[in-house]
This record gives sequence, structure tokens and C-alpha cells, in this order.
Amino acid sequence: MLKKIPVGLESFEKIRRDDFYYVDKTGLIKELFENWGEVNLFTRPRRFGKSLNMSMLQSFFETGCDKSLFAGLAIEKETELCEEYMGKFPVVSISLKGVNAADFETARGMTVKVINEETRRLQFLLESGRLTAKDKELFARILERDMDDDTLAFSLRELTELLCKHYGQKAIVLIDEYDVPLAKASENGYYDKMVLLIRNLFENALKTNDNLYFAVLTGCLRVAKESIFTGLNNFSVFTVADVEFDEYFGFTDAEVREMLRYYGLEEDYGTVKEWYDGYRFGDKEVYCPWDVICYCRARRNNKRLSPQNYWVNTSGNEVVKHFIREMGAQKAVTRTQIEQLINGEAIQKEIHQELTYKDLYDSPENIWSALYMTGYLTQRGEPDGNLFWLGIPNREIRNIFTEQILTLFKEQVAEDGAALQAFCDALEKGKAEQVEELLAAYLKKTVSIRDTFARKPLRENFYHGILLGILGFKAGWTVTSNREAGDGFGDILIQTDEEDVGIIIEVKYAEGDMDTVCRRALEQIEEKDYAEELYRQGARTVWKYGIACSRKKCRVMCAGLEEKEIKE
Repeated sequence: MLKKIPVGLESFEKIRRDDFYYVDKTGLIKELFENWGEVNLFTRPRRFGKSLNMSMLQSFFETGCDKSLFAGLAIEKETELCEEYMGKFPVVSISLKGVNAADFETARGMTVKVINEETRRLQFLLESGRLTAKDKELFARILERDMDDDTLAFSLRELTELLCKHYGQKAIVLIDEYDVPLAKASENGYYDKMVLLIRNLFENALKTNDNLYFAVLTGCLRVAKESIFTGLNNFSVFTVADVEFDEYFGFTDAEVREMLRYYGLEEDYGTVKEWYDGYRFGDKEVYCPWDVICYCRARRNNKRLSPQNYWVNTSGNEVVKHFIREMGAQKAVTRTQIEQLINGEAIQKEIHQELTYKDLYDSPENIWSALYMTGYLTQRGEPDGNLFWLGIPNREIRNIFTEQILTLFKEQVAEDGAALQAFCDALEKGKAEQVEELLAAYLKKTVSIRDTFARKPLRENFYHGILLGILGFKAGWTVTSNREAGDGFGDILIQTDEEDVGIIIEVKYAEGDMDTVCRRALEQIEEKDYAEELYRQGARTVWKYGIACSRKKCRVMCAGLEEKEIKE
């Protein structure tokens, strides 16, 4: 029986014990010792395996670990390292990814709950013969739901102290998704208060702590050192630009090929690469693990299923939304730059890797850094100091950009009632020249799609989306997209508020002569008999439109079909 696919699982122990597929990242342990740092921060986009790696580190280092979990994995071959370090350390492990609140008091309460939960896991310390009554009293205060600010600020430090007393060994501290509370605080207006809480918590645990062996933190952004990590001279940061640890977050090409082979999906390699590859971390090209895992599960169950936008649907994508808004406002983020990205080109930008969440949107130029560090853009080629060539990694990320562009376009269309009415009136009366003139005016308001990135059907989808965005605001019309009609699927079918008038639109991307492309579209409507459904619904006249688009240009041709007898 094949191993189960670990969609959404972040527990290393569960994956290994319950026979889930595991992509071996245990080499991270060896590299931690080879690139020794007392406090290590890894910044990677969401869903790139940060939490699973933290769980793996805890399973390896914590006293009493189950060594069988690592059987057959790369780290098992490092016999001396395993002998000296495996299962030899007390561990304090917390995740702040759930600290998501609308106000500071709720966020503080959630942080306390996180500390409470880890303290309950360590309750065996209350029975320790090596701890004094005062030690146990201190531990009991960290268990309390209503701990005061001083207790909270020193909680992680004091847990390492108590563990060190009990075991006679310095502790390892793991803090996953350290910056989520800061991101939420920035969104909801209590950033300064949250920074102070997190700074006090981290400084006490990580700075001049004699009971700390080493610490590992993960997050999306490297929040400015002076904001959170003040005075941490023992601090090492490994970002998406660094070659150290570059293969341990995300799947390499070899790992993806092996996973597809294991599940009998070798023929899907090209699709997976096009949709989910394209990230550059250090010197390695990597895939988004969440996408590959979700795709494998979906395709095993349904071989006909098309690729989906898995990664982008796990977030509100606020960074991209803000980016596109800048385009709409005609600020420093220009339409030309977005067109270059959408069309597969790279643009050079200065990247600042020590932003605070508070400063993220203060300058339009900071948005480029945010897009890079959160995985919406990736590095192309070698950087020149802080100057990076940036591009969109793959089709999935391109989709979220185009979807947000279309969303903004629809909002602009809604504000332009007169042009919208004129466009629909021309469509309903078969006035092809006027339809062409008005559509061209709309195309000038959005980005252009060239042929350097997307395959032809994808470019057609973009223009298809523009037309749907325009038509969606016409009251009284029923607009259907890619609905089955006749012997195929018509791009757009419209039942107007005039019951005896219907409209068919077939959209084509023009790589050559636009007139020829328009005529081909009209021929397709005729050959596939797309009008049949509209006649069945009572239309007496059906206008059929062939529309060819290329960048900001379009050509429109129209032919009318008079009422005909429908054979039963």
C-alpha cells in the first residue's frame, strides 16, 4: 500500500509514525551544527515547510526522543552527530501562528495561552527532586491564565532555567512563526504594544541566557533587528536570498520527481513544474511543498482534475492586493512594471530585508521587498548588492496577480456607467465598430498580456475575464461563461433583457492577422452551433461576435443569425 499524502500535517512524529510520505529534510540538523549560531532565524514564505521542520528538530533533540522516527533518513548516517546530540536536550517549543486578534488585549491573552500550553506539557517539573519549592512556585505562576506582564516577559527564560536545573543540560528554544502576531497587530492598529510584548519575551529568552544551548525561530519577514532583536549579538538570519540552508525549505526538483514517480504521476511533471516551481532560494530552485502535496492528492483521486491555485487560497493575499491598488492609483508601482511581470519578464528593484510590518506600506518601494520575502516574486539571476532582478515564479502566482487586476478593473468599470451602457447597447444592436472602439478604450485601462509567459489559452482567459467584468454590471442580462452549447462550449452566451435577442462572443488571442482570427472565431460559432441554446430559450435574433485581442488592441467582427427552426 502506498504511503498516505500528508496534506496539512505539521507534526513530524505523526507523519513518520502513521506512515505518511515524508520528503527528507533532516540534513537541516547537520547544517545547523556546521553553520553554528546560538540564535537562528529562518525567513521563508508561508506553506514552505517551516513548521514541519521545527517539529522535526524537536523530535530529534528532545530528551526521550523516539530514535526509530529517524530510521532510514539522511541524518541517521551521521552516526557521531546522532550519538552526541540526539535526544540529549530539554526543549521549549512554541508557535505564534495562532495569535491573530483584532485588539491588543485579546492578542496578549492568546500569547499567554500559548505559553500556558507549553508549560502544561512540562508539568513533570512539578515532581522534580532537583527543583526547590520556590522553583515550583515560579513554574506554577507560568501555568496561570492571568499571569502578569513580568511573568509573561520572563516566561520562556524561566522555563529554560527550570529545565536546565532538572536535566543538568542547557535547553533548546524553538519559536515558530514569530512574526504572525506582529503582522496582525500592524493590520489592526496595535503594533507598538505588540512589538514591546514580543521584544521583552524574546530578549529575556534569547539574550545572555546562560541556560540556552541554541534557539531556532521561523517567520515570513525579517523584522528589523532594532525593532525586535535589539542587542542580540548572537543572532544569525537566513533569508530566501542566502545559500545556507537553501534546500531545506521547499521541494527540490529531484524531490518532486521522486514524489510523482512514487504516486504514478510521472506524466504530470511538466504541469507541476509550470504551476508550482520557479522559486529561487539561495542557489536552489524549489517548488512550493503545499502545492505539490495538494496536487498529488487531488490527481490520485481524479485524473481529469486540472491544476488548482492551492497556495494562494491559503491567505487573503493582502500584499498583492495592495500592490495592485498602487497600480490603480498610478503611484510609484507603475502599470508598465506589472505588465512586465505578468508577461514573464524580470524587473530590477532594491530589496530591503529588514523592514518592520509598521513600515511595510509607508513607501511604495517597500512593497517590492514584501512581495519578494512573502513568495509572490522570486529572484532571477544574481543580485548586485541590494539590487535584485525579480519575476513571478510560476503560473499559480501569475493567476493571483491577474485575478486581482481583473478585480480592480471591474471596480473601475462599475464607476463608468455611461461607457458600460454604450458598450452593451452596441453589442445588442450588432454594431461591431462601436463595440471595437469601446472595448479598445477599456483595454487601455488595464495591463497588456503578451506571449512571453503564458500559453495561448491563458492569454485568452485574461481577455475573457475582462469581457465578463464589463458585462457583469449590465442589469437584466443573463451572462454565462463557457457553458455547454451545441457541439461545444461557447466563451460567452448572453440572454438580453429583450427576450428575442441573444448574443454569442468567442474570444481569441491574436498572434497573427487579427481579421483572420476574428473570422476563425465566427466560423467556430457556426461550426459548433453555439446559437442552438439561445434559440431554444426563445431568441429570434442572435448576434455572433468574433473578438481578437492582442495586448491593448482588439478587432471585432459580427454576424447576425435570424430565427431558425430547431429540430426536436
